[in-house]
Amino acid sequence: MNKLKKNTAHPLTPAKILSFGFGIIIILGTFLLSLGPASASGKPMPVIDAFFTATSATCVTGLAVVDTGTQFSLFGQLVILALVQIGGVGFMTLGTLIALAFNRRISLRDRLVLQEAMNYNSMEGLVSLIRRVFIYSFVIEMTGALLLTIRWAMDMPFGRALFFGIYHSISFFNNAGFDLFGSTHGPFSGLGMYAEDVYINIVVMILIFLGGIGFIVMSDVLKYRKTRNLSLHTKIVLSMSAFLIVGGAVIIFALENGNPLSMQPLSLGERILSSFFHSISSRSGGVTTLSIADMENSTQFLLIMLMFIGAAPGSTGGGIKVTVFAILLGAMYSMIRGREDIVFFRKRLSKGSILRAITQTWLALFLVISAAMALSALEDREFLPLLFETTSAFATAGLSLDLTPKLTDIGKIVICIVMFLGRVGPVTLAYALAPKSGKELYRYPEGKITIG
Repeated sequence: MNKLKKNTAHPLTPAKILSFGFGIIIILGTFLLSLGPASASGKPMPVIDAFFTATSATCVTGLAVVDTGTQFSLFGQLVILALVQIGGVGFMTLGTLIALAFNRRISLRDRLVLQEAMNYNSMEGLVSLIRRVFIYSFVIEMTGALLLTIRWAMDMPFGRALFFGIYHSISFFNNAGFDLFGSTHGPFSGLGMYAEDVYINIVVMILIFLGGIGFIVMSDVLKYRKTRNLSLHTKIVLSMSAFLIVGGAVIIFALENGNPLSMQPLSLGERILSSFFHSISSRSGGVTTLSIADMENSTQFLLIMLMFIGAAPGSTGGGIKVTVFAILLGAMYSMIRGREDIVFFRKRLSKGSILRAITQTWLALFLVISAAMALSALEDREFLPLLFETTSAFATAGLSLDLTPKLTDIGKIVICIVMFLGRVGPVTLAYALAPKSGKELYRYPEGKITIG
């Protein structure tokens, strides 16, 4: 009888735990944000707006239907910040840190869930990595807070500058994009007042970049002095990130250089700075110094592609990930050169990695296109802004063409679903929903089809 129960039970897999965990946090955040004390007016906001904000914060997206700086009280803003921090480093990471603080043993199941959450290839050294994640996050966020506080203390009282520094450092490092500048420069103003401020631009770019490369890469780089070796994962992430940042900045500069509504009023140095800022931010940062809605359609489409690629695995960013994009480029290069293997830095990639990359890309494309088509049928808007908003939601990028606050309730729900799927990951959710399959005991004979 016990054996029968054991065979028919359906234990929670790591993928299911991650999916359910994010869902529970979103529900709790919705409840807190829908309370009267969370609103600046003292009156409860509509549940759909509280749900959208909680989803966006937990999924570290940054899309907003109401302005964070003017529509939420201090309590509401702190709830959003807590959701951003939990969503950024991962609830399982925080849970593990609490368990370690109380000397609780980390079970095998906990390690499996952590491995899934961190996109880590091995369980060896996983718990020590979690400790380093906490240390890296704390040091980077507090350093960013100090640097931002020093600058903003010139524009506002020190207490307010300190709160702004801490809030925005956490938000930007976690690639969330939530800001409070609506209370000082007008709703949804973002960093528009600091487009010419080199200091603010550089600090914010560094925070976004560090959050986007991932904790695995940071750990690998910091240990380089002792090991004198970087993993293949780190080499690919750093090289592809540099390629996308520089390439994106060059194209943005070329497209927007003569646009009187965006870069033309800036000096040459400020235009270059702005190009790099938006190239970095578009891959998951969610904060801008210029109005994306005023940019050329070609630039907006470029930003869609950069958002879709996203950040690195195990980071606070989204998208299909730079490693997946590298594999796709590698596959194309190998095919053109007539080679069977995809090779990076003299290392051959496994068939499993290639299949997972292709699967992840197709699932992401299917999700984005399906959601954009659904919004096109539900909303009376042009298709490019809808595609932009959908891609931003999937990639947890947070950039917007000012469309999100104008969506209908059903449109907001569609975007919430896309944000959740983008944060959890289409492949992870597919694992969570798919029935468990046994090992194949046979292989079919090989067949051939004509391609091209």
